[in-house]
Amino acid sequence: VRRTRSWLEISASGRVGREEMEGKNISTHPDVPGEPKRTGTAMVETATATIQGFGPVNKIHQHLCAVALFARSLQMAALKLVEHCLKCQFLQFSVIPFDCRIGRFHFYGHDMSRQVEAHHYCGHQNEELRQCLIYDSPDAGARLIGVEYIVTENLFLTLPDAEKPLWHSHEFEVKGGFLFMPGVPGPVQRADLEKVAKTYGKTIHFWQVDKGDSLPLGVPQVMMALTREGQLYENLAHGVEKRFGVSFEKERENRAYMTGPAHGVHPLANAGGKGLKTVLRETDCKPVDAVPRVFV
Repeated sequence: VRRTRSWLEISASGRVGREEMEGKNISTHPDVPGEPKRTGTAMVETATATIQGFGPVNKIHQHLCAVALFARSLQMAALKLVEHCLKCQFLQFSVIPFDCRIGRFHFYGHDMSRQVEAHHYCGHQNEELRQCLIYDSPDAGARLIGVEYIVTENLFLTLPDAEKPLWHSHEFEVKGGFLFMPGVPGPVQRADLEKVAKTYGKTIHFWQVDKGDSLPLGVPQVMMALTREGQLYENLAHGVEKRFGVSFEKERENRAYMTGPAHGVHPLANAGGKGLKTVLRETDCKPVDAVPRVFV
């Protein structure tokens, strides 16, 4: 891990923009920072979306509408609910498209011995932010076990210091060959993974499949990624290599030229070298005065 220069001198700001691609307007959410998606990124997305299979996400066939009761009155809340759900068209999905599939490993932020195989189905919100659904396998019947947000170093540096430990770096697992795109030719996936090596991710798992839970039980947990040699169980690594026909050692050689974050891996990332565990704590629930108590 490379140490950083003076972090007080480093500042970053995002820009929100739109991209015209093949005559189709691709926009990001106006409140999400980051550069517009670049043409090169869109081309890689097109390639991976064509080559890879998306078994788990292809089983998504329902769009549900909901709205929180943050309105000042029940009447206002009801009107907002109706307005929102009128925009939800039956079996029409306007979410960010899933354009790449990534295979990798996670371990629990408080227990490195609990390691799981994690298949990410990702889409770009913009050039600097990806959103990923995480399944326990690439099969159509896979279980949705978590989510991950992936940001550029630029956006990561804008986060409060108290937030940074929740994010992990990707440099080691990318350069080590442990993070890969199943079925995608090496040159194509390396064109994208060069960028991923410089990013940070925030991952939450809801379903503790490694414990054999038949349903998503317990409190969601923060997950971390590999940061050095000797962390990943050999049997887990060999099993993935055999099933997907990949060689981590060979990919490590092919990716030797890649570099991580420009300023080195931030010392507060990866839980600051410590453990992180989510704990549920009971607290008072603030009611909404304007809503009848039956709804509180």
